[in-house]
Amino acid sequence: MATIFSKIIAGEIPSYKVAEDANFYAFLDINPLVKGHTLVVPKREVDYIYDLSDEELAQMHVFAKHVALAIQKAFPCKKVGEAVIGLEVPHAHIHLIPIQKESDMLFSNPKLKLSQEEFTEIANAINSAWKAESKHGSFI
Repeated sequence: MATIFSKIIAGEIPSYKVAEDANFYAFLDINPLVKGHTLVVPKREVDYIYDLSDEELAQMHVFAKHVALAIQKAFPCKKVGEAVIGLEVPHAHIHLIPIQKESDMLFSNPKLKLSQEEFTEIANAINSAWKAESKHGSFI
């Protein structure tokens, strides 16, 4: 049975997409810790991130790096934190979270409640930064 992330990638469930290539898909977390909290997933359905081949894992982290750089341009922050937890959905994924302080990464923090318009604005801002960087070849 397909995971919710596979259904999102297939367009069966709507998402706020921020970036995509042939192998990976990045979209906003609908229960974000902070504005810009993004999930990066492989298009191939795999439960545990370390079940990916070495090559896939390396490619996923390079893709995540470029998404993180776009997040940082759209939402100036000290750093973009990365977390791999993976218990809530049986599909490998990386959380990218713009942070000002370490406590911004605490998953026990209250989640933001954002409107559809806010999600759309955030996704568009990150996607625009992604496209601008891609166009200038900064992601190579």
